[in-house]
Amino acid sequence: MGLDDKFENAKDQAAGKAKSAVGDATDDQDLKAEGEAQDSKGKLKDAGEKVKDAFKK
Repeated sequence: MGLDDKFENAKDQAAGKAKSAVGDATDDQDLKAEGEAQDSKGKLKDAGEKVKDAFKK
C-alpha cells in the first residue's frame, strides 16, 4: 500500500469521525450519518489495500 493511499484513507477516516462527532453534538442525524459513512469508506478502502498488498507478496 502506497503512502498516498494510507494518507488518503486516514484522511477519510478522520474527517468522517469529526463529522460524526459534530453531528452527534448538534443533534444533526444527517451529518452524523454522513460522517459514519465517510469513516467506513476510509476503513473499507484501507482493508482493500491490505488485501491487495497480501496478494502481491
